[in-house]
Amino acid sequence: MKQHYTIFEHKARFFQLGDFNAQTKNLIFVLHGYGQQAKYFIQKFKGIDDGNNCIVAPEGLSRFYLEGFSGRVGATWMTKEDRLTDIDNYINYLDAVYETFQDQLNGLVKVSIIGFSQGAATASRWLANTHAHVNQLILWAGIFPPDLDYDLIGNKFKSIDIKYVYGLQDPFLNDNRIEEMRKISSHLMVEPQTITFKGEHNIDTEVLKEIFG
Repeated sequence: MKQHYTIFEHKARFFQLGDFNAQTKNLIFVLHGYGQQAKYFIQKFKGIDDGNNCIVAPEGLSRFYLEGFSGRVGATWMTKEDRLTDIDNYINYLDAVYETFQDQLNGLVKVSIIGFSQGAATASRWLANTHAHVNQLILWAGIFPPDLDYDLIGNKFKSIDIKYVYGLQDPFLNDNRIEEMRKISSHLMVEPQTITFKGEHNIDTEVLKEIFG
């Protein structure tokens, strides 16, 4: 048996909260976690939809039923099966979403990426491989993936503002995961600002307002 690949045009959706216009101060790409949908995930950012922020929620290219063969549907950015192809595909997709807004960008608009849970690894890989201009990376309830190519990244991550946000009661972030994050950050030679809140594995509106208020 031989494995082959083909390239074809792929149509994929994304969602937007807030207008992108002359009043926009922040263009914020928000990448959801495993099993979520972008149209629901973006609702968690309503608290910063104040006329100054345009929030854009892309969606993982693979969808599946969360339980059985019907009912609620979730999306994922990748699985372990043919993972490198999944990564290539979502980087190309995220670049295409960014390019939708690129012509309207100017030096006054700050571009941020928020990666939540599984989306933190997705955001990190996207930033490592894109030519998009990004000012801020926020890893929320997730960490840098261990497979980042440090030589490829070079000084790229050093030139942007990096934040690490998580709830103190998050069951998915134990001491070992936090220590892993510190080690990877050290290899990348970056020192993310750490912001914590009282809560579990979720988006905290007050922290969002603190960052983008």
